[in-house]
Amino acid sequence: MTPDIQQIKQRFGIIGHNPLLNRALEIAKQVAPTDMSVLVTGESGSGKEVMPQIIHQFSHRKHNPYIAVNCGAIPEGTIDSELFGHEKGSFTGATDSRKGYFEEANGGSIFLDEVAELPLQTQVRLLRVLETGEYLRVGSSKVHKTDVRIIAATNVNMEQAVKNGSFREDLFYRLNSVPIEIPPLRKRGEDIYLLFRKFSADFADKYKMPPVQLTEDAKEILMRYSWPGNIRQLKNVTEQISILEPTREVDSQTMTKYLPPAFKKQVPVVYKDEKKNQESFSEREILYKVLFDLKNELSELKQLVMRGNMTGNQDYSGAGAVSYYDNSSYETSDQLNPPPPLQLPPKKSEDFDIHEEVEENYSIAETEKDLIKKALAKHNNKRKSAAKELGISERTLYRKIKEYDLN
Repeated sequence: MTPDIQQIKQRFGIIGHNPLLNRALEIAKQVAPTDMSVLVTGESGSGKEVMPQIIHQFSHRKHNPYIAVNCGAIPEGTIDSELFGHEKGSFTGATDSRKGYFEEANGGSIFLDEVAELPLQTQVRLLRVLETGEYLRVGSSKVHKTDVRIIAATNVNMEQAVKNGSFREDLFYRLNSVPIEIPPLRKRGEDIYLLFRKFSADFADKYKMPPVQLTEDAKEILMRYSWPGNIRQLKNVTEQISILEPTREVDSQTMTKYLPPAFKKQVPVVYKDEKKNQESFSEREILYKVLFDLKNELSELKQLVMRGNMTGNQDYSGAGAVSYYDNSSYETSDQLNPPPPLQLPPKKSEDFDIHEEVEENYSIAETEKDLIKKALAKHNNKRKSAAKELGISERTLYRKIKEYDLN
């Protein structure tokens, strides 16, 4: 992040370090000295209104008027009069002539918020202003000229609006000379907690009370929630908590009370015994790993025996033959009619003079200990790599090393 971007954040009260936010600010600063029209897009409540102010303040028009217009808040019947003015007697109630916003903002900038809400007839008038700088007052045939920088914003998918026919394609491309996209709050990571702290401090100062603090589990809930209302919703929730909660430390259960019911059902709350549950889960992971390895070794042994049985055309059903059969390797249907036992050739006396039967150690703890030793040796005692090889967390591996005294 450049020093210029940091100064812009301080000047306009912008909180956050997200790369997408920084990129949007860089584009705004770069396009500000020009007269190109700008289209700011982003979800409702994401803070789109600050970008036009930045563009205006860093342009050569900064000493001239800046007017912000919410196009969605003006009735369709009066929007043309508001934007372009009207003459006396042009409609019922027009007792005097009136200047419109484009005439008032001459030489400056005009911000058209929710521009996708403009009626098609008004879109035609706006397109003429963008192309020639000319417009007509309502009820007048006299052409007026204006020199206005237009910055528009919307939370609507403009490409889809063009396909639906609710927004003119030619106007879209004129407004979209330079697009700036504001990232939603759910994509801004740690910025969520920074904004919460900022709002908490602001409300503490406003209402003369200590600021709200979050426990670690409450912070996790805060970061996990998707915040469909973005910054506006986060600010409202912070204000509610600041006023309604008697204690200044908020845990996960308290935080969840201020979020929609659907979120409470979808996301489990992190409780204090979560650490214990994670450790138990990690032990199950390594146990499953050991069992799978044992199963693989038994499968390899079975294949080895079958290959030995299939070698040669001799009849090994004579005396002294040894039979092998493993019930666990077949499905239920096969258990009712098991295949014939596998036969191995009888041993010759000269093959083995001494036979020593070794009892196999199937202790899970010993097998687990042996696997950990092998993994550490393979990765030159690098615990992170060994843990990845074993499929467990590095913390669990460290605990197992201490438990089996493998230092």
